[in-house]
Amino acid sequence: MKPTLQLRLGQHLTMTPQLQQAIKLLQLSTIDLKQEIQDALESNLMLETEEERSGEGAPPAEPATDAAPAANDINNEHEIKIETQAMPDELPVDTAWEELYDSAPSAPAASGSAGDPSSFLAQQSSSESLQDYLTWQMQLSHLSPLDQRIAEAIIDSIDDNGYLQAPLEDIQAALGDTETGLDEIEAVLHRIQAFDPPGVGARDPRESLLIQARQLGEEYDSRERVIEILEHHFDLLAAGDQAALKRKLRIGDEELAEAVHLIRSLNPHPGTAIPGDPPAYIEPDVFVSRRQGRWVVELNPDAAPRLRVNPTYAGMIRRADNSSDNLTLKNHLQEARWFIKSLQSRNETLLKVARAIVEYQQNFFEYGEEAMKPLVLRDIAEAVEMHESTISRVTTQKYMHTPRGTFEFKYFFSSHVSTSGGGEASATAIRALIKKLVAAEKPNKPLSDNKIATILAEQGIKVARRTVAKYRESMNIPPSNERKRLA
Repeated sequence: MKPTLQLRLGQHLTMTPQLQQAIKLLQLSTIDLKQEIQDALESNLMLETEEERSGEGAPPAEPATDAAPAANDINNEHEIKIETQAMPDELPVDTAWEELYDSAPSAPAASGSAGDPSSFLAQQSSSESLQDYLTWQMQLSHLSPLDQRIAEAIIDSIDDNGYLQAPLEDIQAALGDTETGLDEIEAVLHRIQAFDPPGVGARDPRESLLIQARQLGEEYDSRERVIEILEHHFDLLAAGDQAALKRKLRIGDEELAEAVHLIRSLNPHPGTAIPGDPPAYIEPDVFVSRRQGRWVVELNPDAAPRLRVNPTYAGMIRRADNSSDNLTLKNHLQEARWFIKSLQSRNETLLKVARAIVEYQQNFFEYGEEAMKPLVLRDIAEAVEMHESTISRVTTQKYMHTPRGTFEFKYFFSSHVSTSGGGEASATAIRALIKKLVAAEKPNKPLSDNKIATILAEQGIKVARRTVAKYRESMNIPPSNERKRLA
């Protein structure tokens, strides 16, 4: 083939570095954003916080761009005069330094540091998992080398709730020792089941409750009766068959109620007694409050520090100089301006989306979850004239502090179900109604899923029984036969 040259014209979208940075900042949570800002402050000499400039006694700086929405405000700085005292040549031997002179002013404590009294995260010790806690107890048990290998395999198979997830045959295969019998593995398992917390290492809830019941003291009068129920009549207990339990045990209502009360005091998830990973703390991005009869949305002023360009370093840039140092200063200045502009864009977009959500869901703020309207990303995207992908980034890991609690932005988005009047009901509102009906039901006669669907239909909400079951399970509400309480 003969080589030829061709000229083609076309258009395509290019992700500039500025746009990539803006998108990255937009999808970060508040905690991640603070870390990103801290990294930028450490790597870019042109960036600084307003607190740094206000505490240096520097000459008044030029108006600088701020990361907050009010970007054109001029911040006047004041000189700080430090009064000094003449230091004597000698101090009395029985006098402490602090009695005559104040300590030197310390630098502001960084977020999360031990010097910040409002932050206790730095004072927390490293978390210990359930497996670490069980391994520590195993090492104190003076097991033989073989039993220790078996115990390590068993502990590795225990989940966070404290249950043994692998069959003994799988543990035997994992050991790779054909001479180790199942009876030896079960003997080591019984040793582990005696560890703390009580009930750990069980293979099912019945065994966990039974282990805990056997570890109860003799001062519990119904202890033996509880053990008998868990050993031989656990199916009747789970089904709530009160009459059959009394007939099998040959006891009355009072004795059965006492035994059931003791069983309920046991922990069906023993592993949760050992705290695992530290809780993930959140910081709201916006505050919602009611003022003069209307709902007001404001950005959290503590969510991110106010940034500006350092005027001292910016003044060192020589326009006609192409030296390496001057080019470095120019690059840092450009990056600092891009970063501040990206923060501005993030805050403006966040505030715009939050206001649109609050305006759409005013009934929720007025009356609660039952008044929640169905809402999808497209509705907010059309209201603020943005793409759905942008709304998705804004509503992920962003939180709103309201008089009704702190919610993630995505909490206000839910599917809808048609009503008999031709309207729509939010899935969140239906869940709230189901929760309300279950809370008001009779303990000895709980509502079935079919009955709940019928009650909702009487209120004009057409919901199938399987939909009620799906919503009920999403709220961790057990079925009616498990909610039935014994008298």
